[in-house]
Amino acid sequence: MAREKEAREKEQREKGQQTAPTNGNIERRYFTLPEIRAIRGEGDDPDHLEGHAAVFDQLSEDLGGFREKIEKGAFKKTIRKSDVRALLNHDSNFVLGRTKAKTLKLKEDDVGLFTRIDPPDTQWARDLMESIERGDISQMSFGFRTITDHWEIVNKENIRTLKEVELFDVSPVTFPAYPQTDIQARSLLKTYGLDFGAINRVLVSIEHGLDIDDEDRGVIADAVEKLNNLITPAENGNGDTGDGLEPLHQVSILKRKLDLKLKTTTGMEDNSNGQN
Repeated sequence: MAREKEAREKEQREKGQQTAPTNGNIERRYFTLPEIRAIRGEGDDPDHLEGHAAVFDQLSEDLGGFREKIEKGAFKKTIRKSDVRALLNHDSNFVLGRTKAKTLKLKEDDVGLFTRIDPPDTQWARDLMESIERGDISQMSFGFRTITDHWEIVNKENIRTLKEVELFDVSPVTFPAYPQTDIQARSLLKTYGLDFGAINRVLVSIEHGLDIDDEDRGVIADAVEKLNNLITPAENGNGDTGDGLEPLHQVSILKRKLDLKLKTTTGMEDNSNGQN
């Protein structure tokens, strides 16, 4: 069985793609959804919120070396089995609804993950309803853990497709917080002619077993050489001090990671040539 699994994974890598179960940390994704709305109840129907916490088959912005989309059906199992909460800004102190209590209803439709929340009759929840009516809050987010995803390279972009997820919460959010590296570190790399986006793209490809070519290996090798020139003076005590040490520390970590990846990919290439 182990050999069969290794053979399948090798075949997927050779095709430049990978599908794998993932046991990672909780992730969050954000969508700008003008249709999220506060609906005032009539009769027995209470005040409630409606919108989509996720949209199917829509590529995200750059999430740090890759873009992502959600496959229809990714939530099908979790909305049947999981006890999901609706929170304000992912804060468990502000519970808006819960599937077990039937104050949160989730279903997949043609657009994505449709969400209906019946918020409590509290002042902060009433304030939220008004903020959504005014358009002050117009974004939704969901917290999840990946069960199965699929990686491939399309037009030199790493694309991740979420095929099945475990859902923890859905949340109206005031500010989306997209993953990004420190701005100072990015600026420092740019000063030395390094494109963090290109570097990160190659690192993500390697991490997920996708094929990289000579151009990609060149990106890593060039980055290592330039980072040597950047970091060495600081390590000798002649570099930046004070506030400047933090971005240099981040760049130093990046260099060690690049060194390791360069050795790994070069070793794989050498082994491949030796077998031919």
